[in-house]
Amino acid sequence: MSNLLNLASSSLLPLLVLPLLYWGFNFPRRQPKKTNLTFYVHDYLSGHDTSAVTVAGKDGHTTSVLHFGTLVAVDDPVTEGPDPKSKEIGRAQGMYINSQLDGKGLHLVFSVIFTDGEYKGSTLEIQGADIFAMKEREFSVVSGTGYFRFVKGYGIMTTEMLDIPNLRGILKLDVTVKHY
Repeated sequence: MSNLLNLASSSLLPLLVLPLLYWGFNFPRRQPKKTNLTFYVHDYLSGHDTSAVTVAGKDGHTTSVLHFGTLVAVDDPVTEGPDPKSKEIGRAQGMYINSQLDGKGLHLVFSVIFTDGEYKGSTLEIQGADIFAMKEREFSVVSGTGYFRFVKGYGIMTTEMLDIPNLRGILKLDVTVKHY
């Protein structure tokens, strides 16, 4: 009887394994798409078009973003070009905290929510350091939705305009992502 079971199980093995091998080698694999984007974030802590506010810090909400420990909530316009009158394609919503003891560095956590254009309804989730005294800063794209599902990538941030006395800035983000 045991010889009969051994024969039956050994003859069934190829019937189970062969279809799995065929499927594994012939199943079409989706290759990730690569997308390069350039857009501009307008971060204004003052003026009639304020888009960022201090919510916490050493001296409460009056603490300057230039001081260690200051937390800022943002809802910044995202545009196609650096000009504030350029077409708005989304919003950068989230927060950043001054996380460097000397006050010269931020940690960013925000969503770029596309509200117009080719990627309308999609988002990119951005996280990383912003040592704003540096010409170029690299950050991570850690997630996304819509067109950018299963995204991973990085970006390079450069400062287009910085008005420290009035706490206003325009940042250029060059983003490279892979997604399905």
